[in-house]
Amino acid sequence: MNYTNYKISWVHLTSRIRQLIVAVLSVTFGISMYIFMNSFMNGVNDAQTEITFTSMSHIKVYNDLPQKSPLFLPHSMMSDTLIMLSNPKRINYTEGIRNVQEVSDILMRDKDVKAVSAQLSENVFFRNGVTKVNGVLYGVNVEDDDRLFHTAQYLTEGDLFQLTKRTDGIVLGTGLADKISAKLEDNISLTTSEGVTRIFKVVGLIETGNAGVDKTKAIISILSARQLLSKNRSYVTEVLANVSDYNTAPEIAQRIQPFTDYKVEPWQEGNSQLESANVLRDILAVVVSLTILIVAGFGIYNIMNMTVNEKMREIAILKAMGFGGNDIVNIFLTQSLIIGMLGGCVGLFLGYLISAIVDRIPFKIASLTDLPIAYIPTDYFMALFFGLVITFVAGYLPARRASKIDPVDILRG
Repeated sequence: MNYTNYKISWVHLTSRIRQLIVAVLSVTFGISMYIFMNSFMNGVNDAQTEITFTSMSHIKVYNDLPQKSPLFLPHSMMSDTLIMLSNPKRINYTEGIRNVQEVSDILMRDKDVKAVSAQLSENVFFRNGVTKVNGVLYGVNVEDDDRLFHTAQYLTEGDLFQLTKRTDGIVLGTGLADKISAKLEDNISLTTSEGVTRIFKVVGLIETGNAGVDKTKAIISILSARQLLSKNRSYVTEVLANVSDYNTAPEIAQRIQPFTDYKVEPWQEGNSQLESANVLRDILAVVVSLTILIVAGFGIYNIMNMTVNEKMREIAILKAMGFGGNDIVNIFLTQSLIIGMLGGCVGLFLGYLISAIVDRIPFKIASLTDLPIAYIPTDYFMALFFGLVITFVAGYLPARRASKIDPVDILRG
């Protein structure tokens, strides 16, 4: 009986080729849009994350300010003594990290930490001619910084590794260089908050894609930064680390915290808006693409419903010949699943094709040169899975109605 059911299903499908094509196209469109929307949204999230992590590490270790002001005077044991403090100040707070190697070793002992770099940051003034602007100066170990942020690949001009050879070399963000009208090989002056001024030569220009960073950032070697700020050889303001999966940074930071007195902060703690934006984009992509699939499912439901109405007399004859209700469900459900499989396979290919075409569209913004697309196998699997589920439901409801037809009523007219 099963073979006969499949044969009847095939005859139903091939007797109306145009109707079959419309049903397959509706599934194809739904699945291809599901793949494209998710690929595009994942690509945007990846691009946003990549731009963000060009200047921000997954984990930062730094000397945090004490949360509570220290008690300057002990409580008096005499209840009739009144103590008054006016404008108290912290006088024993230690700035920065002074045992950088010990902190770096603690970070590197964790199996999920992939790269560590120490840096010294300071707000300074940049001057070129009469133009004077403020910005942030980063003293870095060039090799470690490049391993952490891939800094060299974002240089638009010059050579990052000149900083290892020249103590007066400086790399400027492109936005900062525009603000002070500086270009490669120019000499600019730099003034610290302590009033120390020194001349540096521009050996490179960097564009991270983050406009806020590019307008304020400058890089020199960490040795030059310590000399400029009169700090000892082990002094840094923070130690940065990247891990194998940036989503697991909170768990890793929590794991490392007991081994050091300094604050171990995952990137999510100070950038919750970035994580929220990624989650919202993912939700939006899934909602839109599932809506498209459900609309396609309604199309299949309508076509299968029309088929049941048109085949009423044939269904009645089949039931009069001894076909049971399960056989009728099997016949129409098989048609629905064949439509789902055909539409799903074509939709997977079409979704990939649309994504590949969009991936090649030129789109110059920040450090991007084309529209971002992410090819994730899970998206393709989920598209086919949801497509089959929706076509199954869309085919089952009319099939169940057809199985309950009374052949006597139909044949009597």
